[in-house]
Amino acid sequence: MRTTYFFIAKIVMIALFGALSSCTNSNNEHTEVKKPNIVIIYTDDVGYGDISSYGATRVETPNIDQLASNGLMFTNAYATSATCTPSRFSLLTGEYYWRTPPEWRVGEVEGVSIAPGDAGMIINSEQPTIASVLQSVGYRTAVVGKWHLGLGPLGGSQNWNDVIKPGPEEIGFDYSFLIPSTGDRVPTVYVENQRVVDLDPDDPIQISFHEPIGHDSTIYNPNVTPAEIVSYPEYPNNDMIDPGTHEKVKMHPSFGHDQTIVNGIPRIGYMTGGYSARWKDEDMADEITRKALSFIDENKENPFFLFFSTHDVHVPRVPHERFAGQSEIGVYGDVLIQMDWTVGEIMKKLDEYGLTDNTLVIFSSDNGPVLDDGYHDGTVEDAEGHDPTGSLRGGKYSAYEAGTKIPFIVHWPDEVQPGVTDALFSQIDILESLAAFAGYGNPEPLTYDSQNHLAALLGEDQTGRDFVIQQNMNGTLSIIQDNWKYIEPADGPRLNPYTRPRMELGNDPNPQLYNLSEDITESNNLAEKYPEITDKLAGFLEQVRDKAL
Repeated sequence: MRTTYFFIAKIVMIALFGALSSCTNSNNEHTEVKKPNIVIIYTDDVGYGDISSYGATRVETPNIDQLASNGLMFTNAYATSATCTPSRFSLLTGEYYWRTPPEWRVGEVEGVSIAPGDAGMIINSEQPTIASVLQSVGYRTAVVGKWHLGLGPLGGSQNWNDVIKPGPEEIGFDYSFLIPSTGDRVPTVYVENQRVVDLDPDDPIQISFHEPIGHDSTIYNPNVTPAEIVSYPEYPNNDMIDPGTHEKVKMHPSFGHDQTIVNGIPRIGYMTGGYSARWKDEDMADEITRKALSFIDENKENPFFLFFSTHDVHVPRVPHERFAGQSEIGVYGDVLIQMDWTVGEIMKKLDEYGLTDNTLVIFSSDNGPVLDDGYHDGTVEDAEGHDPTGSLRGGKYSAYEAGTKIPFIVHWPDEVQPGVTDALFSQIDILESLAAFAGYGNPEPLTYDSQNHLAALLGEDQTGRDFVIQQNMNGTLSIIQDNWKYIEPADGPRLNPYTRPRMELGNDPNPQLYNLSEDITESNNLAEKYPEITDKLAGFLEQVRDKAL
């Protein structure tokens, strides 16, 4: 089957780039034509129902809507996982995260597939990635924004005050400007080309995810519930205090997020030092957008690949004052509007240089949505009437559809006809599809898991891949084939006890089977009614897990 996919990829590649790689002038001489640029805009925790072109009615996302109206909008596209680290890993490498050896996932807590802030680099430098493949065929490559794939040696500790490697450079990125983990975890600094930005060598950074260090930590009283955090002894009123400013924090944690206060916001993990390098959350969207635009400025004459990874709408949600209070649904809507603005800025820059028609833009999200994910920011109350899941079941962390079914838009005016497609597509296939798109000439598939579905990506195939595999936060796997969805039995918790409202995780000791063509809300478990379909999908999932296709 993989040989067939590669043969089709090669035919598509030859046909496409035979037309694009050269043109003939009046003297029958051949002039090189610049390969199409590639931009992936990868948003964070944006749900299927968060975008107005996907049905949101209480918030408007005009820049993304313009992408959708002038591009191809997918209704059946999936991230590989309901949490960010595995989905980012799979998108870049074309390999399912659950195949990685356990030693790559050191630091994960209780089997939850989220890399801690001090994780080592979990992508092996010998693995092919979108960046390394495109770099090998002449593309300039950059990653700007959220990373959350670890930095530094596996099993070792990073020296945040020196060159931090391995990192993006070792897997094919010429330029990087990173939020190393997430905004709710330390270190709260940017890392540009493997060094912390604006670091004062006389004020070195120290990080710990095991015990308090320095003087920036809140003091946790083990005799009270996790949501009750007490401050330094001179503040006996149980208010959290920013030790740098001695001001009350901007938002209180609803769970965790109680170890270090930076910019008035409590975070996960302990950090001291690096004061001159610490980011200001309100400026984060501006900072990463500015770096992305600068990369386009510097490479407008060359084919380039930009992986632009926003932090919005992940917690902590701290919009710039330009966007604060601009939506009807509180801070959640404000950061959606801010995220939409970043998309508009990227497209304006492409327009400025006349690059839009020759640039393939892919817009998507790393996993499904969540409202209260660690902070009392008013989201649950203010966002009433806005359903970020688009009426799907579950959300971030979940094996149900809202965990991994995401908005996915492809925009390339030169080649992609505007419209809507129901083709089944997984982010696992972006690696092989872009390799074919860019003319990568390797005669063998790059990975076992990624398939070339360039035709679906460009709107020429309305069917897409044969099956999709999903992973929830605990590693429970699901498979979708022929509109049937099977969720394997799992002993994990049924609900995420920390989110609000409590998120259904999809874990159940019994197998689950849903007919998505008739029951998109996954409300009717048909496993007992159709045991033959249940057994067939369970067996097929095991084949894929065991690489026995």
